[in-house]
Amino acid sequence: MPTIDGLTEIYGIMGLPVAHSLSPAMHNRAFAELNLNKVYLPFPVTEVEAALKGFRALGVRGVSVTIPHKQAVIPFLDSVDPVAAAIGAVNTLVIGAERIHGLNTDWLGATRALAQVMELPGRRVLLLGAGGSARAIGFGLKERGVEVVLASRTPERGQQLAKDLACEWHDLRDVAGISAEALVNATSVGMAPEIERLPAPALDLSAFRVVMDIVYSPLETRLLREAAQAGCLVVNGLEMLLFQGAAQFEIWTGKEAPLAVMRSELLGRIPKSE
Repeated sequence: MPTIDGLTEIYGIMGLPVAHSLSPAMHNRAFAELNLNKVYLPFPVTEVEAALKGFRALGVRGVSVTIPHKQAVIPFLDSVDPVAAAIGAVNTLVIGAERIHGLNTDWLGATRALAQVMELPGRRVLLLGAGGSARAIGFGLKERGVEVVLASRTPERGQQLAKDLACEWHDLRDVAGISAEALVNATSVGMAPEIERLPAPALDLSAFRVVMDIVYSPLETRLLREAAQAGCLVVNGLEMLLFQGAAQFEIWTGKEAPLAVMRSELLGRIPKSE
């Protein structure tokens, strides 16, 4: 990491908690790789409005936003990217002397991860979940010209998201037989303590060419393990984490993100199994 001095630009992540975040390691490794005089710090934030005033006063240049502030931050921003506004959540701030602009790179992370293994426009994707991650991914897929089919455990929330996405909705228990090129798990099933559970046990994984899981710890979830055994191309959650961070890096610096070293840094910190 370059020496921190009076010219060092400050970036960081705001959330509660943030001690577990892998973003500081990923971004600081990227800054060091390109020899940029920048540093990325964790900011545990309880008061969103006060934090934004503090960032501006201290000259902080950019901030990642994580749980529980992705929606709460929006009323205090001067402008919001149209896709982020449609999603209803912001995970990236660009901070100037007079204005703070909000964006969302979660959807970019998901679509770039998928685009590594398949063409997106005109394809059909079965998306599991109806939470914040599913919402960001759903709007991102629609932005890339994908036909989305949504399935969730909670009818009310799922049907509302399907309405917002203008797509069909199914109960998560009734997804057998749904045809799509790819399956994306945007639920938390696969993380501890549900490591050995599948998000939708009735699925025939061999019916999908690509299976992606946004869970990144463990790196290989049961879903991805069984999908690989069924002959699917698999995309793990690290790729979404990587590409959303790379998009942030490029927004903040105007430089191409050093993906190889960022991926290496993440891989060194994520267990392959638990």
